[in-house]
Amino acid sequence: MATSRAHAATSHASRYLQQLCKHWSHRFAVEFDDRSGRIAFSDSQAVTLSATETGLDVQISDATGEGLDRLEGVVADHLQRFAFREDLVFDWKRDSAGQAAG
Repeated sequence: MATSRAHAATSHASRYLQQLCKHWSHRFAVEFDDRSGRIAFSDSQAVTLSATETGLDVQISDATGEGLDRLEGVVADHLQRFAFREDLVFDWKRDSAGQAAG
């Protein structure tokens, strides 16, 4: 399982987490509360969110790692739309299985 993680600094992490989970709840299996959430895009892809005092922690899991680039973009784009009053920055860090081939 390949993973990619990012922390976006914001004082509205809980709000954005809940908005993203509600947005995708009609298409995917979603579980969330005000501090954490999980969106299962498929059996092999999921995003886990955690609202902290300093921002929003996001972890994307992909069985093969081939979908990480796309999912990073899709998740970041949706969160940016919800956070239109501020500029969220996602500095994605991958585990060794999720590193892009050079």
